[in-house]
Amino acid sequence: MAKAKTLAPDSTSAEPVYLKQLIEASTPVVVKLQNNSLLRGTIEYYDRHLIRLTRKDAPNLFVYKHEIKYLYEDPKHKDA
Repeated sequence: MAKAKTLAPDSTSAEPVYLKQLIEASTPVVVKLQNNSLLRGTIEYYDRHLIRLTRKDAPNLFVYKHEIKYLYEDPKHKDA
């Protein structure tokens, strides 16, 4: 009889570690939303449901995580 395979975990707990690194380094990021809009800024705060995106020339935003398709470090501001 074959052994039952173990399922992969729902979470690796890497997200909080990565977000904390982005906050501590004030790393500029690009956030792509589910509707394909792009937002640029730095992450100032996060919790289980949202991130706070701080922007220089626009209002700061609370963005719900379920609305985020993905985010990445902004290559245009690599040395910022």
